[in-house]
Amino acid sequence: MCGDIHFGSEPGRTVGAVAELLGLTVRALHHWDDIGLVRPSARSAAGYRLYTAADLTRLERVLVYRKLDLPLEEIGRLLDTPATAAESLREQRERIRARTARLERTAQSLDRLLEARESGILLSAEQQIRLFGEQWQPSWAGEARARWGDTAQWAQYAERAANRDAADWQRIAEDVRALEVDLAAARRAGVLPGSAAADALAERHRASIGVYFDCTVEMHVCLGRRYVEDTQMCAYYDGIEPGLAGWLRAVIEANARARGVDPATATWE
Repeated sequence: MCGDIHFGSEPGRTVGAVAELLGLTVRALHHWDDIGLVRPSARSAAGYRLYTAADLTRLERVLVYRKLDLPLEEIGRLLDTPATAAESLREQRERIRARTARLERTAQSLDRLLEARESGILLSAEQQIRLFGEQWQPSWAGEARARWGDTAQWAQYAERAANRDAADWQRIAEDVRALEVDLAAARRAGVLPGSAAADALAERHRASIGVYFDCTVEMHVCLGRRYVEDTQMCAYYDGIEPGLAGWLRAVIEANARARGVDPATATWE
């Protein structure tokens, strides 16, 4: 590779010449010299250290092992104790295979996250209806993506959704159904907004939103408004129990007041 290594009467190449030849930095060569990995073994007439043909051959071997991501200390052992080279290379091969497997798992996780960012939930329409009930509309996730896809809350929702499987969604759906049963029962029983029982239900409801993204008290108030103002959302809650949407909004707002938040001025941020 290196050809004639003599410059006139000099028996080797300077650090700068070798750095240029092999595409290395002078700093790297000095470091390898300092740690004893590759030391220039000749001297110029002026006393400068020079790399001989044998030194260049050793440098080329170092570069081969560096391409395998071997640490310098291990490369030094391979070069100085060749009897152990095969064992060390096998160990490195296994490390590379393990790292490749980790990278593949990471790539799969990224694929799921990207899909979740687009679809909102990694379940088929049939799975969603089976888990969330006949009243559930699979299109709701797409509508939410169109409306809130650029928000921090949607990003958080997608990150959590990407790590959930059907069993996780089953547990979430069961918790929501249990909450809705309790909300409907409280509405029928005439539980008053602002009472301890109503405040407890409001916090349970806010926690159910928190499964998807961090929901502050102010955000909860904003959602409560939508339950009344949004025709689709109002129909959903009133379908569970007549008047439930308005009652739930009142419960949420009373709970907010108890926590020092004025519903009239509450904003999403």
